[in-house]
Amino acid sequence: MPEKIDIYSGATLDSKIDLSIQRGSKNSEVKMEKYTVEYDKTEVVLDLVHRVQAEFAPDLAVRWNCKAGKCGSCSAEVNGSPKLMCMTKMSDYTNAKSMEIRPMRTFPLIKDLVTDVSWNFEKNKQIKPFKPPTGVKELTMYQQHVDRIQEYRKCIECFLCQDTCHVLRTHEEFNQYAGPRFMIRLATLEFHPEDQEDRIGEIKNTFGVNMCNITKCCQEVCPEEIHITDNGIIPLKERVADNFYDPLMMAVSWIKRLL
Repeated sequence: MPEKIDIYSGATLDSKIDLSIQRGSKNSEVKMEKYTVEYDKTEVVLDLVHRVQAEFAPDLAVRWNCKAGKCGSCSAEVNGSPKLMCMTKMSDYTNAKSMEIRPMRTFPLIKDLVTDVSWNFEKNKQIKPFKPPTGVKELTMYQQHVDRIQEYRKCIECFLCQDTCHVLRTHEEFNQYAGPRFMIRLATLEFHPEDQEDRIGEIKNTFGVNMCNITKCCQEVCPEEIHITDNGIIPLKERVADNFYDPLMMAVSWIKRLL
């Protein structure tokens, strides 16, 4: 038999897998639908989802954009693990006979693989922006400061870290904890050498940095390999501890406020 070639990607479809995809919406029954899909080992999971749309379920809802791992749109749970579907290679599942794809569990379901992540943007609005020093025409930064903040800025807001964070996922502490993505944004601002804004009280009380118990699950799923816990959350915890629990540092902070 002649080889079956995908007309869009040119991939040779020489393998099969049973793809179980969650279907349904917040207003209808939610269930797993199984599709037997042909694929090539050079493809990614998103390719298979698109094939399901083309051949079996044209009404399947899935969010995606760049297919290059830079927009963060195609976040989902593949075999229970939060991943970007466009960066999840089928070659990593060579011997798998089946695969399960579900939407991010932490956020409200809209339809099929699409969830409502608007809470994240509302939380982002609560963070005070960068405040430059007054009367300074040109800001100066050393390379060590640039390098530190550059890692934080790699975030593509896929919200996989938010999805896997047990404080949000299991305990649903959305009012008490901002989640790892916004701990990283706070770290971006807090560790900028020229930022003059005081956010320590809000980092402790409003954004709940103390609720993180450093399991590093967010760090493990980050597609940009940002050291969220090691280089972001832990330093923020240390700064909060200095300001609220260290007597010497508390005295220094008190004196600074008087000056």
